[in-house]
Amino acid sequence: MSKPYDPPVYRQFAENLRHALGGKNIEHANMSTLRRKAWATAFRTAQGSPLWWSAVSSRMAAKTVYLGGGPAIVLPKPTPQQLAIVEKAPEQLHKVLQLLHTMPFVHVRRQMGDNPEFNPICNLYVCVADPKNYRIAYEWATTLDDVKKHRPGPEFFMVDIPMEHQLRMQILVLPEHDINLALGTDYTGECKKGFLRQAMFRADQLGMLGLHAGTKIVRVRDAATGKLKTFAVFMFGLTATGKSTWSCHQLGLDPNQGEGTWVAQDDIVFLRRDGSSYGTEQNYYVKTDVDPHFQEAMYAALTHRSALLENVMVNYKGELDFLDERLGENGRAVINRHQLKVRRGKKTISICYDSINTPPLEELDGMVFAFITRRNTIMPFAQRLTPEQGVLAYLWGESTHSFATVPEKAGESVRIVGMDDFIIGAQGRKVNTFYDMVMDLVHRYPGKVHFFQYNTGGMGEIIEVDKVTGKRRLVRKAERVPIDLMAALQRAHLRGTAQHAPGRLGTEYVVACEGQDLAAWNPERFYNQEQIEDYVAELVEGRRAFTDEISAQGLRRDIATLAHRELDRIAGKGRGKRETWAEPEPLGLSAAEDRPPSYVLPWARARR
Repeated sequence: MSKPYDPPVYRQFAENLRHALGGKNIEHANMSTLRRKAWATAFRTAQGSPLWWSAVSSRMAAKTVYLGGGPAIVLPKPTPQQLAIVEKAPEQLHKVLQLLHTMPFVHVRRQMGDNPEFNPICNLYVCVADPKNYRIAYEWATTLDDVKKHRPGPEFFMVDIPMEHQLRMQILVLPEHDINLALGTDYTGECKKGFLRQAMFRADQLGMLGLHAGTKIVRVRDAATGKLKTFAVFMFGLTATGKSTWSCHQLGLDPNQGEGTWVAQDDIVFLRRDGSSYGTEQNYYVKTDVDPHFQEAMYAALTHRSALLENVMVNYKGELDFLDERLGENGRAVINRHQLKVRRGKKTISICYDSINTPPLEELDGMVFAFITRRNTIMPFAQRLTPEQGVLAYLWGESTHSFATVPEKAGESVRIVGMDDFIIGAQGRKVNTFYDMVMDLVHRYPGKVHFFQYNTGGMGEIIEVDKVTGKRRLVRKAERVPIDLMAALQRAHLRGTAQHAPGRLGTEYVVACEGQDLAAWNPERFYNQEQIEDYVAELVEGRRAFTDEISAQGLRRDIATLAHRELDRIAGKGRGKRETWAEPEPLGLSAAEDRPPSYVLPWARARR
């Protein structure tokens, strides 16, 4: 690999780092010490849990670079900003070594996973010249477990120096040396993802496949036989598509019939060749924008005194408001997974599965790969996929930007392989491995591997784009999928009660389920046929371009051919990019993301 990458410098840094980590300026702390020092800087909430605020409240993906010696390591398409960081990385690495010799650091050693085969030992070093930074080490350490004897490792290292000036904020990843560096950020999620990203990289090399997916065990009463069936469900989804919501949702299942959902993991797992998965975290680092009516279990865990809260709105009484995001839009918390609880009559029970791992396929009645997207035009709310279409859903990993969150890109497709923006190096290899693993499972366990796609967005949206300025304007908002309908769709797939029919996108659409007719959600109710065909053409065009992009990153020719064949079949007589067809109409205010937030109050005359 040519400049600006410099592998000999990275190797020398890794060798020198090991020596720098043994100085007297480094405090090796246990969990009780970390807790005491972190709590000393916390605000105590009414429920008795600690709350902190960070200067940086989100992960810095745009300033993250991978330092290595070839396409299997480095970013496939670095931005000019990322290349500038790579070019200056040698002097930053030298600075880190100097600071490790002089500034005060706290070191905590924890273990990821709970299995006999792959248990990364994670060493975090946080600069604590500012005592508030103890909470970074404490929050992160709470997600993992104590180091157990006779576990295989490997061993990872991460250094976090929040005091670096934010103009030089950067995340330097040295995958071949199991090292991550976070400079200029005090966001706990950067440490969490640093270790998980490295673990996925190493798991892939051991014949497993790191997945950005939540897992759960679901037991349902099969409609055909009346017998209870047990499924392992893998839920893929980009941020803000509802992955955490649906990992914990009980789907309206009947506990009196033995049905229910039990959560194993909410974020990263390692898929094995036998269909089992190894979990990573004992406790979860979750978003806090939770409505108790829809996310009962998550709300219970967040309001338990064991929750470690970050960037959440609180009043002077210590009372929390998870939906008030005036001071930030990424409230977070480390929750105790055993506190994920729901009401069952007069009892409160945990929906935490008894393991963070899921069983092999031979011990289950089936396994489900569920791909969650969020789109607002013609995408059906539920589709049944063939195994080949399931692989393509993993390849295309698609959603869209929301008008509520990224208005300048509203309606634009977002595509990330496997819904996983933590892949190191060429992304095609991930798709190749996913194809081989799932096709092998399909062959060995006929009828037991299922693939579905769910759209947690809506239908009917029209966005106008000004041809001169490029500014986007919402002409007609989408009608959002009701929560109870989405629950019914997933419940019906697991029970075997969904009715399907061939759809325009080449998959089988759900047309009726659990007593609900989906005729009202036919795209023809929202668009004429010409509009539908233009949306299809736009979708095909985007998928085709993305397939070609990933083909340049090692995607096997047979999978690329499969993708283009599927797209040719879908294309039909699509007519390219869509136009604006409707005049602006008054916008109703029914979708949550379109309503004025309840916390914005009109000005009132001051009382005398």
